[in-house]
Amino acid sequence: MTAFVALLRAVNVGGTGELPMAELKAMAQACGFERVRTYIASGNLVFESAARESDVKAALEKALADYAGKPVGVMVRTAAEMAAVLAVNPFPDKPPSRVGVIFLNAPPPADALTELVAPGGEEVRLGRREIYVHFPEGMGVSKLKLPAGKAGTTRNINTVAKLAEMARA
Repeated sequence: MTAFVALLRAVNVGGTGELPMAELKAMAQACGFERVRTYIASGNLVFESAARESDVKAALEKALADYAGKPVGVMVRTAAEMAAVLAVNPFPDKPPSRVGVIFLNAPPPADALTELVAPGGEEVRLGRREIYVHFPEGMGVSKLKLPAGKAGTTRNINTVAKLAEMARA
């Protein structure tokens, strides 16, 4: 069995995509996943499965589309990948609540930073299937424009650390 973390895009943020975490947990269990747990009401799921990452992702996306009536983006990482995302944080000396990780389904394109607009002094670094951002004034007030991250979903380093811990347990 492999421990996985699934991160849902645009769920329970700003009043859009409402999904009770009990419903998400029940969906994951119906997909056959084990030791299913959620973390905060923003679409974070930790579970175990013998299936491959691509199959886990497909099963969750189908269940979520059936529930929501529209596609819901899902980014999946193994426990080891989640730990690695945390370990290579390029901003370890910045406040963790001001460092975001944009999770993507594929590596960011080589030209990902060419259309970057960072009016608040945001710093951006590319990762394996992630984009790291330091938000000096905080995520909530940032006017950052980063088209390469549009299809992803963002979690701050505090959340990444908690999810890595949960997946490791």
